[in-house]
Amino acid sequence: MARKPQSDSIIDMFAKFGEQMKMPAPDVERVIETHRKNLEAFQQSAQAAGEGTSKIMARQREMLGETLEEFGAMARDLQASADPQEAMRKQAEFTRKAFEAAVRNTGEMASLVRKSNEESIEILRRRIQESMEEMRSGLERK
Repeated sequence: MARKPQSDSIIDMFAKFGEQMKMPAPDVERVIETHRKNLEAFQQSAQAAGEGTSKIMARQREMLGETLEEFGAMARDLQASADPQEAMRKQAEFTRKAFEAAVRNTGEMASLVRKSNEESIEILRRRIQESMEEMRSGLERK
């Protein structure tokens, strides 16, 4: 007795299984459209994250420039001062200002990072919500 060659692919096997179980055939166009929307959401999310990162880096460059300018001004100011007590007072003042700027800049950076993350995540959250709604409406139709 000749054996039948096993040429059925896994997809064919699942299709036959679905037919035997009387399962409805998937709407391939709808599945493709869903995946297209998912990929678009991922792309938009990545783009928002990239733009946020660019804004953060640009602001960090600005902060570094401001800090370097302040250091230069302090160095020039200290050279002009011959009185040691005056120099100590100026150093203390500069240290206070530098600390305040560091705290302010850290808060600003945290805010920029949070905003960037929120924008990126919101895009994905909306897509998940849309996808759930699409599945719900698809089940209601059947």
